[in-house]
Formats: sequence, structure tokens, C-alpha cells
Amino acid sequence: MKNASPLRLRALLCSAILTLIPAHLAHAAETPGLGSVIVEDYKHVFTAPTRWEAQDWKNAGWAALAVAGVSFVADAEVRDYMRKQPRGTDTHDFLNKVENFGQTYAFGLMGSYYLAGAITSDEKTVQVSQDLIAASMISATINQTIKTTTSRYRPRDNQGTRNFQGYTVLNNNTSFASGHATEAFTLAAVFASHYEAAWVSYAAYSTAGLVAVARMYNDAHFASDVTASALIGTLVGKSVVSHNRSFRGKQLVLLPMFGPDLTGVQLVGNF
Repeated sequence: MKNASPLRLRALLCSAILTLIPAHLAHAAETPGLGSVIVEDYKHVFTAPTRWEAQDWKNAGWAALAVAGVSFVADAEVRDYMRKQPRGTDTHDFLNKVENFGQTYAFGLMGSYYLAGAITSDEKTVQVSQDLIAASMISATINQTIKTTTSRYRPRDNQGTRNFQGYTVLNNNTSFASGHATEAFTLAAVFASHYEAAWVSYAAYSTAGLVAVARMYNDAHFASDVTASALIGTLVGKSVVSHNRSFRGKQLVLLPMFGPDLTGVQLVGNF
């Protein structure tokens, strides 16, 4: 080193500094921007049927049959039971509050996670917030599409359990499926998929289930509405988290390389 020229020393110093950059950028590359995640997830979810195999189509068929079965077997009975429950009680107040986890509280939770990730730059928090927002938007799109095309009367309309008006320009009948329950189960699936602790899954899905109960209790939805919502939310949430793990791992960057006897570029990423 005593005979090293100033140019060589600078080259060695530059090389040493740049060796630290790939690890940092590779880490950052694992978490693409929210916009990229949303676009990628929409594409993945809505093109999923083109990649389904025979078993996937069977599973979809069984899910549809399950919703239809609940409609025929339980819709009327569950509604009658819910209507008999007393109002103005502590249970009533509790269900009205927990119902907000399918809307107001859910939006607050997503916003808080996103803000926390932006402030702390914690990779886990950023990824969870991105998955929450993307999955929420996708499940809401699916849910609203179903609402618009089926136009089912709500229980409180007293039009029976099987009154589906079909698509209309002015659609005021939006019972099938439940937006609150879909949102709650979407968030539950994302949290349960990101955190391995058993209590997270129990707490998340229990809260989502209570949201579904609250919607039936308030005569806003039938049992089959919230059953469909639970399936939509859970499947979308799990699909988004699973796909994004792979998507983030495929992020690549080109980095310059400098050394005493080397000048070039380096491809950094996870494979």
C-alpha cells in the first residue's frame, strides 16, 4: 500500500464504498412503489382464471355451491333469528362499533400502516401497507361488480331471500355481496398471511366474522351475502400477499462497478 498511487487509492476507496451500495439497493428493490404493486396485483388477480387448472375450477365451483347452499338453507332462518335479538343493549352497541372494522376503522388502519411505513422506512411495514391497500382495492372492485350485476334486495326491503333484480342503470339494491364483510376478511387475510403468530390469525378472522354478524344483525345482509364476502376477501388477500412476495423478489437494478482493474455494471436482485 505504501507504493500505491493516489489514483489507485481512490479507485480502491471508491470500490469499497460501492460494494456497500448493492446490498442497500437490493434491499430497496425488494419493495417497489405502491403504484407498481397495485397495477401488478390487479393484473395478477383478474387474469388468474387463465392460469387455473382443473382443480382450481373445481374449487371455484365448490365455493359457488357453498354460497348457493347457504342461501337456500340458512338465509331466511338466520334473518329471522337476527330480527328476534334485542336492540338497545350492550351487544347492540358492541356490534355497531365492530361493524366499523369493515369500513371506517379499516381505512384508518390502512392509512396508519402506510404512514408508519413512510416515516420509519421499515420494509415489513411498507410491504404490509402496500398489500392491504392493493388487496382492499381489488376486493372492492370485485365486490362492487357483483353488487351491480346481481342487484339483490337487502333483507330490510322485505322482498324475500331470492329476489335478484339483475343489472339496472340505477342500482339501489346492493345486498350481494357485503362490502363491509369483504373488506374485513380481505384485511384479515393480509395480516394473517404476513404474521405467523397464531393470535394474529385468530384476532383478525374473529373480528372479520363479527363484522359479518353485525351486518346480518342490522338487517343489511343475508347469510349468503357475507359467506360470499368471506370467500372473496380471504382469497384476494391471500393471493395478493403470495404474489407480491414473488413480485418483490424479482426486482432488479443495474449498478456501476469500479475497481483498480475493472469498470462495468452489476445486476443486483433476488433469484
